[in-house]
Amino acid sequence: MVLSLYVVLFLALHLLPGMKSSMVNLNNNGYDGIVIAINPGVPEDEKLIQNIKEMVTEASTYLFHATKRRVYFRNVSILIPMTWKSKSEYSIPKQESYDQADVIVANPYLKYGDDPYTLQYGQCGERGQYIHFTPNFLLTNNLPIYGSRGRVFVHEWAHLRWGIFDEYNVDRPFYISRRNTIEATRCSTHITGINVVFKECQGSSCITRPCRRDSQTGLYEAKCTFIPEKSQTARDSIMFVQSIDSVTEFCTAKTHNTEAPNLQNKMCSSRSTWDVIMDSDDFQNASPMKGTDPPPHPTFSLLKSKQRVVCLVLDKSGSMSSEDRLLRMNQAAELYLIQIIEKGSLVGMVTFESLATILNYLTDIIGDNAYEKITANLPREASGGTSICSGLRAGFQAIIHSNQSTSGSEIILLTDGEDDQISSCFEEVKQSGAVIHTIALGPSAARELETLSNMTGGYRFYANKDINGLTDAFSRISSRSGSITQQAIQLESKALNITGRKWLNGTVPVDSTVGNDTFFVVTWTIQKPEILLQDPKGTKYETSDFRVDKLNIRSARLRIPGIAETGTWTYSLLNKHAKSQMLTVTMTTRARSPTTLPVIATAHMSRSTTHYPSPMIVYAQVSQGFLPVLGINVTAIIETEDGHQVILELWDNGAGADTVKNDGIYSRYFTEYHGNGRYSLKVHAQTRNNMARLSLRQQNRAMYIPGYIENGKIILNPPRPEVKDDVSEAKVEDFSRLTSGGSFTVSGAPPAGSRTPVFPPGKITDLEAKVKEDHIQLSWTAPGNVLDKGKGNHNS
Repeated sequence: MVLSLYVVLFLALHLLPGMKSSMVNLNNNGYDGIVIAINPGVPEDEKLIQNIKEMVTEASTYLFHATKRRVYFRNVSILIPMTWKSKSEYSIPKQESYDQADVIVANPYLKYGDDPYTLQYGQCGERGQYIHFTPNFLLTNNLPIYGSRGRVFVHEWAHLRWGIFDEYNVDRPFYISRRNTIEATRCSTHITGINVVFKECQGSSCITRPCRRDSQTGLYEAKCTFIPEKSQTARDSIMFVQSIDSVTEFCTAKTHNTEAPNLQNKMCSSRSTWDVIMDSDDFQNASPMKGTDPPPHPTFSLLKSKQRVVCLVLDKSGSMSSEDRLLRMNQAAELYLIQIIEKGSLVGMVTFESLATILNYLTDIIGDNAYEKITANLPREASGGTSICSGLRAGFQAIIHSNQSTSGSEIILLTDGEDDQISSCFEEVKQSGAVIHTIALGPSAARELETLSNMTGGYRFYANKDINGLTDAFSRISSRSGSITQQAIQLESKALNITGRKWLNGTVPVDSTVGNDTFFVVTWTIQKPEILLQDPKGTKYETSDFRVDKLNIRSARLRIPGIAETGTWTYSLLNKHAKSQMLTVTMTTRARSPTTLPVIATAHMSRSTTHYPSPMIVYAQVSQGFLPVLGINVTAIIETEDGHQVILELWDNGAGADTVKNDGIYSRYFTEYHGNGRYSLKVHAQTRNNMARLSLRQQNRAMYIPGYIENGKIILNPPRPEVKDDVSEAKVEDFSRLTSGGSFTVSGAPPAGSRTPVFPPGKITDLEAKVKEDHIQLSWTAPGNVLDKGKGNHNS
């Protein structure tokens, strides 16, 4: 019994989605572990906390009735930023963080819109990333526009938790029904209203006229608007317009409008929202609660983020002496301490083999040389066995000894060894409240390692043949506090095999959103190369300007003085040795200033574990603030356990794996399995020749109602702050970003070299028909022959 329970727990933990790990779970009809986090940039305001509580309390009852007495919100944590004053009622968080929160409260980027929305780009039924509310939305009265905040929260929760989509369509507000009538895009069709064009408006009154039919499209003219009646009898649907009083349910198979050209029909093969919800994991075991009583009110915990505490727990066992592993670990750990960890963090270090040694209790990283106390202790020799639990216990001890709580602290655990005792400290790890980030090095690292990350909400990485794999993993482990301007950003990470006595040249663009605390690092395997680096204005840096570490870990580092110049940086490396050798180039930086939001890239797989032949999806998000960056080249590099590399170009074209075109989410199916075990993902996003642009439009937002009809009269809401067409996109200069997407595990795959199974061609999701004089023109995005890969064959 105990064994089977452990297996179930192990599988449940391993089926978590990609890099984002929500802590929400459903027990006896109540959701526990919901995290609502306030961004550090939001000014302190007690009313914000009060309004969040009221919103969730109202939402809980609305959700309970909408799901026919199945689910409600029971336990919710509100995470308060470090920038706010401390209070006695605030507790220390455990694994809760801003970056992993289910709901974030943050100012919008630029002045456009307080529309609540959910970042959701998965397939039908897959969970979203987070809900975004602005402080303004939570503090001002938006009742006529969106309906009550509690109802809006339920609309967004349905996106986030159950992977359903909106039933309206701003771009296609009308369609021609089977009965040849023009209908507003809505669900259900029982929602009544009128279609008008506003001629001129003064205040809240307007002169209107009926909509005219466009002879080209057969639909109403572009300015036509659907205005719903305020008083309705229709109960559905929450995913169309939750603000109408009578709407208290989701569309069912009976009431669903399969004809409407909305995202729900496109993504979910015309299934109703309730159908998809009932198929979700939440509802497999959630029977309706008996009786007629409303659910109990939610319980709220107030948590306040603390100073970042990180302890490195590094393997120095005998196997670390092979394949330069100890050297590569030291290079990556040094880079982390000098270039990645945020100033003002507390950092400790432990090494382990059969036993563990605390080398550094927590050290405050203040000033440029604070890291030296730790780097001086990086291990020089590898010997002994592997006891991961000894390392973790010593890590906890190093944190507690420095008068810090393990709750909310982070451990970066790196190992290359097998250890059959690792499960003996699972319970201690869970109780500690710490977040464990794991880095598996080489093909023999303990198989249960990822369980530590999954159970604590930590990142998981795998590095093997890719010589930069460790550096890329460490570079991804930034603070999760939401202070983006303090986080390190990787601009370049390249491994170069250079023949003897040869030069190699390269370039890295530095854009104007970054440039503070910029480093250029070169590593080598045999002999230090000649290094030349030139900034865009012609300033040259030579080998003598680079600092070589006393540890003799074969790396040279240049900290670029002041703010790095914007433009293209050029480097040249000369291999002075007669034999060819591997050189690596890494460039990291931070936001140009505390008020400049940098362009950032993040990446993850659709799942952290898969069983062959299930296809997976690679996702990369490229954004500035909350706005998507479009028109760039995004490449995924996936390395299998045996070192085989698959390179995939990711697309934002709204076809294949990509849900919505031009939303800054670049996606692609991954089907090229090459044996079982761990696979690693990294993504390179770059643009040249000024091709990139910033989109000022948002997706998956609560519907902004222009007005209502009450007693036959149109009552208008204030107009939504619209993005004018001529500024709906802004230019972005050339940039380069590199990010690790962590690791994932494959099982059931045939050995490398076997024939891959044939996956079907991708589904066409954007078929359109237009009348052109006396014929009908069809257009669609062609899928690939294998999902979105290659060219599909067609038979006419």
